[in-house]
Amino acid sequence: MQHSLMTPISLCVSLLVTVLMPSAMSCGAGQPRSLAEMGETPTPGVDIPPELGAQAVKEATAGGLPYESKGVWGMSPHATPEQVKAALALAQIPDVPGPVEETWQSVHDHYLVPDWLADGKFGIFIHFGLYSIPAHRSEWYQKHVYSNRDIRNWHIENFGPLDQFGYKDFIPKFTLSAFDPAQWAEVFKASGARWVMPTAEHHDGYSLWDSQANPFNSVKTGPQRDFIAELGQAVRAQGMRFGVTNHTIEHYDFIETDKIPADIKTDLNAPGYEDFYWTDHSDQRLVEFMAQWLKKNVELIDQYQPDLIWYDNGLNHRVFDPLKLKVAAYYYNRAAQWGKPVTFTGKGTCWIAGGIQDFEGMGRIARELTDFTWMVHDRIAGSWGYIEGTRAARPRAMVEWLVETVSKNGVLALNVSPKGDGSIPQDQQECLRAIGQWLKVNGEAIYGTRPWVKSGEGALTLRRGQRYSAKEIRFTTKQGVLYAIVMAWPEDGQAIVTSLPSDAAAGKPTGVSLLGSDAKPRFSQDSAGLKIQLPQQAPGEGPYVLRITGLKLP
Repeated sequence: MQHSLMTPISLCVSLLVTVLMPSAMSCGAGQPRSLAEMGETPTPGVDIPPELGAQAVKEATAGGLPYESKGVWGMSPHATPEQVKAALALAQIPDVPGPVEETWQSVHDHYLVPDWLADGKFGIFIHFGLYSIPAHRSEWYQKHVYSNRDIRNWHIENFGPLDQFGYKDFIPKFTLSAFDPAQWAEVFKASGARWVMPTAEHHDGYSLWDSQANPFNSVKTGPQRDFIAELGQAVRAQGMRFGVTNHTIEHYDFIETDKIPADIKTDLNAPGYEDFYWTDHSDQRLVEFMAQWLKKNVELIDQYQPDLIWYDNGLNHRVFDPLKLKVAAYYYNRAAQWGKPVTFTGKGTCWIAGGIQDFEGMGRIARELTDFTWMVHDRIAGSWGYIEGTRAARPRAMVEWLVETVSKNGVLALNVSPKGDGSIPQDQQECLRAIGQWLKVNGEAIYGTRPWVKSGEGALTLRRGQRYSAKEIRFTTKQGVLYAIVMAWPEDGQAIVTSLPSDAAAGKPTGVSLLGSDAKPRFSQDSAGLKIQLPQQAPGEGPYVLRITGLKLP
């Protein structure tokens, strides 16, 4: 993920104001249409059919040219095809019998977006780990604490010199003393979420599961608890799907060793922590790191049978395609044995096939209605991981994100940031429960829906500081019903759906109701659109859903 060192409050304000601003490069003329135009070259031995490459580019650029692609390495290690091949040989990952082979064409031919995801629309993302203990500036604490002067000085003031108390020394403090997986799952269920995906391992290299590949994990050290197993069991007991997010590939050179002043003593070369800090960047160590990455993925797949595996952008470079294809064949063939639909997600052109396109932040989502399902993840508070002083956003803003996303054929993963002790901040819990209350009333316009012929009317992207008006309406459909979601209550009490004039191809409606209200709105239709007289009292907090029946829908 891309991060900054903004303060939590300023970031939260910025987040709420700019969520729907167009990205720096918008769709249109000059937009790349092929991997070659993105600056991406297939790695030797990996065939990418042109039509699959074009579709990957189409999805990656739906919200503008993404930073995750364009042939860049991001935070991934600069591996060579030869090193990738050596890692595959070293890892010795067994083949899983099944229909999926290690080619993009085979992955494409055997993949469908799971209905549970396309129908569920709303899920929970979780950033939680060692970085939640210092809770300072961002979850990139490990990256910056050695190299950033301000963060380093704060650390020294609070924990001592870095050669005496480094990042590794947060492990004993990570006790999960307040972690109650059943309570977490109850809150997530109450939010209306249909799936949950916690961070199994963030960029810092600390695994939150019982790993044999990585000795630095939450079972062998720290709390001595299998966080992924406990939460997965609790989430599934509530009837929700359970996935994991994996940021591991970015750990290799996450720490900015080249920016550490020469006079600063650290613990980065402490004996026994070579596989935690990975500061030796020799060719062989890189091979070992990528082999470990493969083994970690296999562990997560076999031990927890995740319904979804989410990757950050460190895997985007084409040189990693053989690694991804190995894991893809393993995962999808395992899923065939389990008898359940699963999926990967990734940013940019990470997945040529077999994965959901993911956008980081509402400011980067698809600008228009798409013909493919995609995901966006964004934050309930000012940082991905918990930091002191951050506060949750307004529930209505989160609901607006959900409506915007679903109307354009997307699904929303809302990030929650628990405290270092394993408790979810009270304001975040309250926000989640408020979202759930809205969905109890209006969920039929969200769950199981599909887009209409257009995502909405009025302003489809908002300028900085612009607020929704009653002219902003978003659409979804289900079982012959059109849902017109009015983003703000009209001051004059009349909602006008301009997309349904009297000569519209959809014809004339036979009924209009307002979800959450017993009133029977009067409606008429003329050349200006479908005009609906609303009751004097709004039914709770918006947005407001009009249920329109009797139309001829595609």
